[in-house]
Order: sequence, then C-alpha cells, then structure tokens
Amino acid sequence: MSYTCWGDPLAAHGVVCVHGLTRQGRDFDVLAQALVTRAGHPLRVICPDVVGRGLSDWLAQPEGYQVPQYAADMVALLAQLHAQAPMQTLDWVGTSMGGLIGMVVAGQAEFPIPCPIRRLVLNDVGPAVSWVAIERMKTYVGQTGRFASLQEAADAMWAISQSFGPHTPEAWLALSAPMVKRQSDGSLSLHYDPAIGVPIRAMTEEAAQGGQALLWQLYDQIQAQILLLRGQQSDLLTLETAQAMQTRGPQATLVEFAGVGHAPTLIHESQVHTVADFLLRP
Repeated sequence: MSYTCWGDPLAAHGVVCVHGLTRQGRDFDVLAQALVTRAGHPLRVICPDVVGRGLSDWLAQPEGYQVPQYAADMVALLAQLHAQAPMQTLDWVGTSMGGLIGMVVAGQAEFPIPCPIRRLVLNDVGPAVSWVAIERMKTYVGQTGRFASLQEAADAMWAISQSFGPHTPEAWLALSAPMVKRQSDGSLSLHYDPAIGVPIRAMTEEAAQGGQALLWQLYDQIQAQILLLRGQQSDLLTLETAQAMQTRGPQATLVEFAGVGHAPTLIHESQVHTVADFLLRP
C-alpha cells in the first residue's frame, strides 16, 4: 500500500486521511500541507492510496474490495508507522469510503492500533448510505476510460463530479492529475482497478440495509470526538442520518457547506479551516 507522508515522519501526533471510493491519497495535498503549517507542533499526515487505487497494488480477487479488507490494511499501516516512530496521538479524516473505514477502525476497541483515535472527521458519510447514492455509483464505478490528454480526463471526471461544488479550472486540474496513469499506447486512464466496482454492482438493497445496521452499532461504540461534514445537497448522507448522528453514540458535531453535494473536497479555505480548527485545537 502506497502512501504520502507530509510533515515530520517521526512526529508522535499522526493524522490519517483516507479518500473516497474511486479517488486516491493525493486528494488531501492541500489539507495536509495546511495542517502541517498550522499545527505549531511536530505533525505527520499520512495519506494512503487504498488498495486498488493510485500507486497501491491491485487485489487478485475483486471480492476483497470491501471495507473489512480496507480496515485490516489500515491497521497494518498504523502498526508499521508506529514501529517507525511511536505514535501517541491519532486522528482520522475520512471522505466517504474513508469515513466508513474510519468508523470500523474507531468503533472496535479491540483493534490493535497504536492508540485510540482521538478525533474523527467524517466527510459526507455516516452509517446509513442512501440507496440512491449506491445506485448512482453503479453507473460509473469501474469505467476507467481512455483519454488523449489530462484535460480530457479532467473534463470527463468533472462530468460526474459536479456535486463536489464550485472549483476553478486550475484547482480541478490539480485534483485530476494524480487520478490518471499513462497506458502503453500513450493514452491516459483513471488510476484505479476497474474491478473495485464488482462488489458495488453486486450489492442489493437488502444487503446494504444489513451493513447499515452493523455500522450504526460500530458508530455507537466510538469514543472519539466526531466532526461530521455534510454538503447541503448531498444524496449520500441524508439530513435525517446526519441529525441522528448528532443525538446518538458519540454525538457528532455537524457542519454543513452550502452549494456542495457529495462530497466536499477539503481544498477550499472555509473547509480547510473547519477541519484544521477541529483537529488542532488544544
């Protein structure tokens, strides 16, 4: 599993930032650099490419592209980071899928991680993922495409990502560059294993509901402080779910962003400030 490390690789305070379903760890470049700059103490920010994405290896069996495997991988990564330099404070930022992984890790006290997750940012995700959003994912996940240029790839990604909210052309191109890789014929394709879509397409509404029941149980067991971010137009994290997360279990603090759906990219100053203020306050 590949990862990018920002800041001091020996710092005792670590922040793990985990991306969404078809994305990769470089999505957090802006946030990671801001956290390191504003921390006022040694900080390491770890941004992994979840298996099958970015520079990480692909799985031989597509059925493994599910949250339990991802959570086990993160436990292994944390053990390696702790062996390199002891970690005494651990925070987590998870966008969409990365938030689901964070809930699984934080919600099980028996998980062998270096220290309990102290603060958890859930970016536009909760224990209940709307079936409408899952059906939308089925229409595009696994279609990695062929593009003649980075701009063409960026335009194609924007066509299915406008719910991320307004972005300048320059900012979107910067977010898009790590998302592609060059093929042997010189064309570009999206930088993930098309097989990550296999478990998504196989999911039924009944199975999704069963998974939600387990996630609510894990959520209720979380001891970390939780900041819940929501795009006001999100079709994945409903307002009903967000409100329930405020009243049960760890009682998340909710912050909504206007003009955004699923999911905030955490590159705009207001979004960066919200996350940094939560993670870095005494």
